[in-house]
Amino acid sequence: MIDFDEELRKFHPSKELEDAENAIRALDMTDVVDLIVALEEKSKYQQQ
Repeated sequence: MIDFDEELRKFHPSKELEDAENAIRALDMTDVVDLIVALEEKSKYQQQ
């Protein structure tokens, strides 16, 4: 039977995965929330 606590203690994330995560975060890409906020601000500005 698998001892999940033991497996979690042995787990170490790969260096490649950590490098990929850092590269993705560094891109600072616009996501859906950023687009919605920008559209709301534009809408408020146009209504005034």
